Amino acid sequence: MTNVSFPCYLVTKDAAGIRGAVATCSESDLPAGELLIRVAYSSLNFKDALSATGNPAVTRKFPHVPGIDAAGIVERSDSPLFQAGDAVVVTGFDQGQNTWGGMAGYVRVPAAWAVKLPSNLTPRDAMIYGTAGLTAAQCVEALVARGVTPASGEVVVTGASGGVGSIAVGILAKLGYTVAAVSGKPDASELLKRLGATTILTRADVVDESPKPLLAARFAGAVDTVGGRTLGTVLRSLKRAGVCAACGLVGGVEIPITVMPFILRGIDLAGIDSVECPMEQRVRIWNNLADAWRLPLLADLAQEITLRDVPAQVDRILQGGVTGRVIIRPEA
Repeated sequence: MTNVSFPCYLVTKDAAGIRGAVATCSESDLPAGELLIRVAYSSLNFKDALSATGNPAVTRKFPHVPGIDAAGIVERSDSPLFQAGDAVVVTGFDQGQNTWGGMAGYVRVPAAWAVKLPSNLTPRDAMIYGTAGLTAAQCVEALVARGVTPASGEVVVTGASGGVGSIAVGILAKLGYTVAAVSGKPDASELLKRLGATTILTRADVVDESPKPLLAARFAGAVDTVGGRTLGTVLRSLKRAGVCAACGLVGGVEIPITVMPFILRGIDLAGIDSVECPMEQRVRIWNNLADAWRLPLLADLAQEITLRDVPAQVDRILQGGVTGRVIIRPEA
């Protein structure tokens, strides 16, 4: 392979502003790294939409190729950990932020960022999960590790129609938990029930603006993908020794809450960081997602697009209009 050309979604910045379009890139454009990977699929996450529109909290270097997720085949390896032909998945770290990401025919990354795909998980499967699946599984692990069992009671998942939320609903239901799924999209209710949700709640059901330090104790556990008032309400609604795994901030970065739920009910707030998730945990999670935690309806969560469809989907995801997962074939 000698400086091959391939399609990419390139975001540029000049005096006229920031814009993205399908372009042609080459191997010489790629950043340094031990692994050159031919991308089979990438995916579109909220963070990718921010990167594609030039949000400085995500991306400051241009030109840039977004895509915090990529799955494909190793074309060339300068690491003893991988060989040409290995199927791999890369999520998080700096990929797709200020290092060129997965919305391209090829990526080049440090070997320390890659995970070998389990044999029963295809690159397409891996991207239906993507960062969303890794994050959802981290949330479930946090609940399990802190003693929340199916016998403990109902677990609530906020933002349940999104990528993280829908996968969390599916994993929890498969493990035997009773799941209350919160969604602002009425048309997502059928899918959430098929994933295993027992109860469907509206956003209004988990936004209490009263000054009460405690609310009626309902949930044994929670996966919160929203933040803000929603997270504050969920925390005030946890039972004694309840646990909430928090991984989102679309509803705000501040939590309107007192210390009362923590000191009177002994609740636990577990923060979830999928970007720098330790490699040992990544490997364990990908093996679980391929086997014991694999969702039987995984394919139903995916909408497949090509690079030319990215701008429209970026607008949709920023407006909260996407249900499930959007995966990208890196074709023009």
